[in-house]
Amino acid sequence: MNEDHRHLFWETRERRKLQDCRIFTVYSVDRESAQGAKGSFIQIDAPDWVTVIPLFEHHSGEKHFLMVNQYRHGNEMITREFPAGIVETGEPEERAAYRELLEETGYEAGELIQLGSVSPNPAFMGNRVTTFLARDLKQVQEQNLDEFEMIDVVPEPVDRVIAQMGSGIYDNGIMMISLLLYLKWAGMIIRG
Repeated sequence: MNEDHRHLFWETRERRKLQDCRIFTVYSVDRESAQGAKGSFIQIDAPDWVTVIPLFEHHSGEKHFLMVNQYRHGNEMITREFPAGIVETGEPEERAAYRELLEETGYEAGELIQLGSVSPNPAFMGNRVTTFLARDLKQVQEQNLDEFEMIDVVPEPVDRVIAQMGSGIYDNGIMMISLLLYLKWAGMIIRG
């Protein structure tokens, strides 16, 4: 930690498990600031996630993403997203990306490029989401979905996704993060 930021740091005094859910665990964490302020905060431990951006050239010559439509229970909507999922305990992120792409779409990637890894919501979550670009796609099997997954595979023109991300069926913040990492990789935005 940079010495200039020490005054912002909070030290953990106690951590108590409140609830163990199927996909995350909720904790109450008592912390004290460098100035002596004390508070109790909620922290969610969730597994790390991967998002895969499958990119291919359509027979028309136009670049497309291979995306998925699925119902989301949080916002009670169908969303169009990049294939994504959790990283299993001990599983390397790259392996999780290959697995999620194959399970959700039936496609394998000849090449995976890691575009970045970020904290999706550091206010109360400690996990990370890592985004990969998948190229040289080849369909090798049918989808292999989990019990409660119902997913349609949809090819989408890159330009349409860029224009509509953040609205309508493209209403998923994690997908926006991944799209930003793609745009940075593709040189479509200025790099710092």
